Order: sequence, then structure tokens, then C-alpha cells
Amino acid sequence: MSDKKLRSTLTRYRLSRHKLMIETVTVVLGAQWGDEGKGKVVDLLAQDADMVCRCQGGNNAGHTVVVDSVEYDFHLLPSGIINPKVTAFIGNGVVIHLPGLFEEAEKNMRKGKGWESRLIISDRAHIDELSHCNVYTLLPLVFDFHQAVDGVQEQERQQQAGKNLGTTKKGIGPVYSAKAARSGLRICDLLADFQEFSERFKHLASQYKSMYPSLEIDVDGELEKLKTYIDRIKPMVRDGVFFMYEALHGPPKKILVEGANAALLDIDFGTYPFVTSSNCTVGGVCTGLGMPPQNVGEVYGVVKAYTTRVGIGAFPAEQNNEIGELLQSRGKEVGVTTGRKRRCGWLDLVLIKYAHMINGFTAIALTKLDILDVLPEIKVGVAYKVDGEIIPHFPANQEVLQKVEVQYETLPGWKTDTSAARTFDELPENAQKYVCYIEDHLGVPVKWIGVGKSRESMIQLF
Repeated sequence: MSDKKLRSTLTRYRLSRHKLMIETVTVVLGAQWGDEGKGKVVDLLAQDADMVCRCQGGNNAGHTVVVDSVEYDFHLLPSGIINPKVTAFIGNGVVIHLPGLFEEAEKNMRKGKGWESRLIISDRAHIDELSHCNVYTLLPLVFDFHQAVDGVQEQERQQQAGKNLGTTKKGIGPVYSAKAARSGLRICDLLADFQEFSERFKHLASQYKSMYPSLEIDVDGELEKLKTYIDRIKPMVRDGVFFMYEALHGPPKKILVEGANAALLDIDFGTYPFVTSSNCTVGGVCTGLGMPPQNVGEVYGVVKAYTTRVGIGAFPAEQNNEIGELLQSRGKEVGVTTGRKRRCGWLDLVLIKYAHMINGFTAIALTKLDILDVLPEIKVGVAYKVDGEIIPHFPANQEVLQKVEVQYETLPGWKTDTSAARTFDELPENAQKYVCYIEDHLGVPVKWIGVGKSRESMIQLF
């Protein structure tokens, strides 16, 4: 063998060895408009994890986990932190409202779950300054005035156009806007020169005040409050990129990434403009944690067995009738973050397939199957028609999406309580057929089926 061929062979060998040695993260993402039950799936996987990460969003997200009949609500903290052996990491793609972070942590601590020694925060995260106003490290900070601005913007939209976006008013949009405009403040800024931070904070507040004269901002009060968090947060802050690199290249670890919101709320791929301000799809994992795509492993899409949406915006499969009311009542469909009732409708596989195209789901977790137990028949959306013609894609334009006519397949119900089932074979035959129908239509296997609120009610198929 010539030297050239030998070098080529050795190079290919090294590359193949390198690929085998690459550490990957497991990702859990919402496949609809949020509220699919991601927290429960994360809680299940976190029992065997070493590290759980949040990569985007802020405290506009809401995950509920039930352990030993105790209910825990999470908005900023990764819900996997409930496992006492897990290290939790909040990445640079997250926007942080510091008062909300500590309030949430203390609330869960009162229920017996400690956390501070196990939480790491990227210095590149932004602060939600005006949450009324929030703070950033290399994380953007959400300030209390961001939240106030969010509310004012919603009022103006309502007055000018007759409709708002239905935001959670947690300051998320204003913080991400400041980040894109390069005027945001990060955690690293708060921990550096506080005098410089204060000047930039005042300038940012002044900008908002000039745009919204009715806005009331207690600048000095906000700064005093932020200053009190410095010593408390400092031990938690790391260079996020270096931290993730070490985690992926050090001793083997099981790393779990917990997505917030969902595919149809993604700023680029969601039902714009009725979306959130971050990337809730798989690309947000890399940009929000500072890691390359080769380190993304399993991507689990969480799908509710029917469809829900909070707030306004197109919802093709919505049922404004007794079916919608039954799903809302049986599913207790009320937002964890907003307290608003969720709109309900049939499962929309056009929407799920679109989410799969973007995220490349390797498996699906199907949740809340038990809510369908009382129905004699169940409809599933399988195609969209516009002006009498079937369209092969999910429309980007909201006006087009508003007028689509959903084509349904009707499947027989099972009229049997599934909440006690713990294996696939224990499910009624028609419930099994419903699951298989979803798998066949999407070409993605269902790995878990949820039939209740507890960990034990998640049936694992493989």
C-alpha cells in the first residue's frame, strides 16, 4: 500500500473512531402549541440523567411534574432538577427574570426540593430587565420593566388592530428584541462593573420610557433589587460554552435537554406572528447551549393525544362545541403560566408531520390518551384543503391557515378506562389501533404513552 493510501485509510479510521466516541444529548421538544406534557417526559428521563439543560425561552414556559402525589410547577428551572442527583444548566438562549427564578426555586424548596448547589447558569444569558425588569449573564436578563413593556405593547395592539398576540406578559418579547438590537444586558454584565451595568440599565429604561410615555419605571429601585442578587447568583455562573464542552468531552454523562414552548410557537417556524420570541425547535438546542449539531442524539417529540392552544391565532382542528368543552374539562386544560383556559380540538397530524420535518423526531411520547376514554369515536386531522384543493404543506400565512378545511379520518373509540394500564397490551384494542394509526401516518415510532399524571402512568413501549 502506498503512503498516500495508508494516510487516507488511517484518516478514515480516526474519523470513524471519533464518531463512535462523540457524546450526544437527548432532546425533548413540544410538537404542537405547548402544554403537551414535556415536563412528565423530562421527569421520566431525568431519573437516569446526570445533567438537565434549558436552552431557550424564559418564565413564559410552564411544566408540571407530579412525584409521590406532590405537584411541582416549573417555569425557568429545568424540571429535571427534581432529581437530587442531577446538575441543572440554564443556557445562553434563555432569558432570565431573577426575582422569578428565586421565587420559583424557593417555592419548590418549601416542598422539599433543594436546588441552588446544583444549578449552573451561562454567563451569556440575557436578563429580563423590565419584567417589570429582568437580568442577563451571557444569558439575557428579564427586568421588571420588560414585563411592563410587554403589557403596554399588548394594550396598544388591541387598541390599534383590535387584537393582541396573547402573550404571557412575562417580558419575553421585549428582552429578545433588546438582544437582537444589541442593547440587552447579560448575566456577565451584572457580575462585572455594576456602575457600568447601571448606566446601561438606565439608558435602556430611558429608551423604553421614550417609546411608551405611560410606562412607570422605578430605575433606582430595580437596580437596588438587582444588586442584592449578585452575591447569590455569582457561585452559579459559568462560561456556558466551556461548561458544555467539558460536559460533552469529559467523563461520559447522560445529558438531557428540555425544550420550552413548542414547534408551532417557534419564532421562525411557528404560526407567526402568534408565536414566542425564541427558537423552540431543534436548532435552538445548539444556539441556546453553545454546542455543535453533531452532539444532538435522540430527539423526542411530545404529542398530546388531542390538540390544545392558549390565546389567539389560527387553530384548524379546534372544536368550538361539546367535544372541545369535554376535552377542556376532562383534560383540565388551564395554562400553568397564565391560568387561561386552553382551546381544544382533535389531533392534527398535518401539524405534527410539519413539526417532524423541522425537528427530525426519532420517537414520540403520546400523552393524555386517557382523556379520550369516554368518546365513542375519535377524529384525526390528516389533510388540509384550501378553496377545495388539498395542499401538500403547512401554510405559513395566517390568513390562509385560518381558512383551511381539515380533512378527518374517523376512528372508533374504546369507551374504557385506560388509566390503570401499564403495558401496551393492557390498553383496549381500539386504543392500540389509535396509537398505531399515528405511528403509521407519521412514520415515527411511539415510545411512550401517557394515561395519567404520575410517573407510573407512562407506558414505555421500547
